[in-house]
Amino acid sequence: MNRRKTIETLVLSGLGLSAMDRLDGCVEPTPIVSNSPIKHSVCKWCYSGIPLEQFAEHCQDLHIQSIELLNPNEWDTVLNKGLSCAISNGSPLGITQGFNNPDLHGQLKKDYMPIIASAADKGIQQIICFSGNRNGLSDDIGMDNCAVGLEAIVKEAERQGITIVMELLNSKIDHQDYMCDHTEWGVRLVEKIGSPNFKLLYDIYHMQIMEGDVIRTLTENQDYISHFHTGGVPGRNEIDETQELNYKAIVNAIRETGFTGFIAQEFIPTRTDVLSSLKQGVEICTL
Repeated sequence: MNRRKTIETLVLSGLGLSAMDRLDGCVEPTPIVSNSPIKHSVCKWCYSGIPLEQFAEHCQDLHIQSIELLNPNEWDTVLNKGLSCAISNGSPLGITQGFNNPDLHGQLKKDYMPIIASAADKGIQQIICFSGNRNGLSDDIGMDNCAVGLEAIVKEAERQGITIVMELLNSKIDHQDYMCDHTEWGVRLVEKIGSPNFKLLYDIYHMQIMEGDVIRTLTENQDYISHFHTGGVPGRNEIDETQELNYKAIVNAIRETGFTGFIAQEFIPTRTDVLSSLKQGVEICTL
């Protein structure tokens, strides 16, 4: 399921409401203390049933430094709690309508320019973007279109000290027809744009589905990646022993590349106590 559908499902199933019900009178999670160079973030959409301000307080307790994929009108709620937003949402056009479509370049520029300026003012350093769906385009033409559409936006990002980050997503299960669905394609786009202010979001869940070979791939392409997302495979649930990836080994490999940015938990909790799932995910990724 995509993010929007998943949020709707969580709310309708009562999972989000269960999380809210637990906020009053629940036992606070034991804080996680870490000297790891890896910084922890979490994607708010996975915890849609918890109001953002209360969720920020729980993240403080867990020593999570960032809540991400927020819209500009949500930034201050998190920043005022002493947290950061490691990567902000970008254009409201979303995942399927992206930079590979020249007809959208004007709207995308209109959307991104003010967000870049506002993010720079607030100290938010990264903004997400998407290739869009193929819709019959070849990978080469889609890449050329992306480079053209991103040119002015990346130049403004350079001027403001912001990094524009394109997410790698799977087109097999969750985002069928999405173009930026392999690391190799994303790397070629980064090279084509040729700016230190354009990078990739390596989503471990999505790339395990599409290509596997996670540790070698992220190690060999470390210079092209500025952000990571987690998620259990299969199912996109907790990143524990119920799934096929060894996240401690993956995070250790990320650390050994010299990466000091954020790793964000982006899995859909299956437990009623969603905060216990989040705590476990952060503990697994704490070295």
